[in-house]
Amino acid sequence: MIRLTSAAALAALLASPGVAEEFKFAVTTDPQTMDPHAVSSAPVLGFLNNVYEGLVRRGKDMSVEPALATAWEPIGDGEGWRFMLREGVTFQDGAAFNAEDVLFSYERAASESSDVRSWFASISEVKVVDDYTIDFMTSAPNPIFPGSIANFMIMDSGWAEANDTARPDKENGNYATLNANGTGAFRITAREPGLRTVLEPFEGWWGEVEHNITRAELTPIQNAATALAALLSGDVDMINPVPIQDVARLADNPDVQVIQGIEARVIMLGFPHEAEALKYSSDVEGKNPFADAKVRQAVAHAVNVPAILQTIMRGNAEPASQLVSPAMSGFSEARADRPAYDPDQARALLAEAGYEAGFNFGLKCPNDRYLNDEAVCQAITGMLAQVGINATLDAMPVSNYWPELRADNFDMYLLGWSPGTFDAEHPFRFLAATPNSEKKLGSWNFGGFSNARVDELLPMIQSEIDAGKRQMMIDETTQILQDEVAYVPLYVQPLVWGARSNISLTQRPDNFFILRWVTVN
Repeated sequence: MIRLTSAAALAALLASPGVAEEFKFAVTTDPQTMDPHAVSSAPVLGFLNNVYEGLVRRGKDMSVEPALATAWEPIGDGEGWRFMLREGVTFQDGAAFNAEDVLFSYERAASESSDVRSWFASISEVKVVDDYTIDFMTSAPNPIFPGSIANFMIMDSGWAEANDTARPDKENGNYATLNANGTGAFRITAREPGLRTVLEPFEGWWGEVEHNITRAELTPIQNAATALAALLSGDVDMINPVPIQDVARLADNPDVQVIQGIEARVIMLGFPHEAEALKYSSDVEGKNPFADAKVRQAVAHAVNVPAILQTIMRGNAEPASQLVSPAMSGFSEARADRPAYDPDQARALLAEAGYEAGFNFGLKCPNDRYLNDEAVCQAITGMLAQVGINATLDAMPVSNYWPELRADNFDMYLLGWSPGTFDAEHPFRFLAATPNSEKKLGSWNFGGFSNARVDELLPMIQSEIDAGKRQMMIDETTQILQDEVAYVPLYVQPLVWGARSNISLTQRPDNFFILRWVTVN
């Protein structure tokens, strides 16, 4: 383990605002891996944004800004994008950064074993022009490509190859699962999965230092009461999330602060569209009721979203009608209404589909990924039972949850999605496109939803420059997903962080916690 030398520590102290401090923070979900290409989830990508960097990044206001690329420009008439790279950058092991590392990282991130390969669905070729210029060629014009790769993190090709981690391995893990070597503002000095992860400032970072942290420690705490007690006692300086029921009490405590907002994440229910039969049903063996849109519509009418928002979320969330929130680019105003809570209509739809007596099934849910996730699933279980759809709830840690979904071990599941591009195209590509490994599409479409018109519209949405024409195509896609009930959007998740009163930080709607913006006063 490499430690800061005294000279380097002094330099970091002098360069940082205020007096240097240690900082401890707690989250519900420990990052599943330190590999930036292995798992496309906010706990992983959000944390690793402190260690690795991309060609571009998002600022405090979510705008796209330079990172390892200082500038970018379109090539020809929509043929691709050229990125001019930052010179003089080094990785945390001292190796120099150049275009070969970008090419290697693209090949790694776009590989079959990568969980982020859908980011590169439009890329036909990547060309190294020189050491600090690289071209991403697209199969069609892609005006949103630079912003779509804000979380595409660059690895050192030499380090990866030397440690036999040239490709990600989300199933079995490899050296990059526990170790990291980025160009970011912080480097990992200790990693104990499920217990703690320690970070220290990278003294060779190219950027301007805004924080005054000498050491940061992440601790996963699944129990909400335990996390709250740790914050109140000062054992940790920040927790994410704050239990909804404790927001008012914390707001009256002068030693702590509550930072609230609305996340970009939509919480939804997903279905096994392509399954021939349910996995966990005893009364509809050999059948898949959820393959019928009427049954999926019945689920939408049976779930009382207003009640969930009032009782479980304490009024801190907003109902969702589509795969993105109203704050996202491409939100369809024409399709803003969600299905009304109507159990009678749900029963009628079930009868039309031939399930007047109802049926039982298995509902998969995480218990440490989304705010109040298990409680929400318990509430949904009770609501569905009122119309005759009887769920056996199986709630589990997210480290077990994703493998279950990828193995198709579900009859229905809970999913949250935050579009990395802040645009409706993002969930269309990941969640609604017919899964196609060769085209790098539908990598999180666990249920295998497929619609030929959606697949036809997606590349048109990706390449259309005219905003009005593009929105019309997004509206049509949204209408198809609603009419087919590809998913049942429930609500937009709230952001509720807690911090000691002497902490200054920035909360972004993607729920990424960026350490280089933290000051301990």
